[in-house]
Amino acid sequence: MTTVSVHIKVADYTNWRKEYDSMDGTRRQFGATSDRVVRAASDPNEITVLTEWPSIEQAKAYTASPDLKAAMQRGGVVSQPDVAFLESL
Repeated sequence: MTTVSVHIKVADYTNWRKEYDSMDGTRRQFGATSDRVVRAASDPNEITVLTEWPSIEQAKAYTASPDLKAAMQRGGVVSQPDVAFLESL
């Protein structure tokens, strides 16, 4: 099992969330089994997304997909994503 943590800053959480939710089917097609969104208590536009994947290969395929990159642009991501691939112990 692989967890992907993505930390980003967005221009507007509400706009970003609509775009994020619209990508649920795409995440599932790539193999995501669950996801969780949290944000900083001090800044509602500072977001961390945690997704679970059966394999690191599936996770990396999704994070490299043109669909994700386009969705991030439409959602107003204003920072370079900080991405970490984590393995369950």
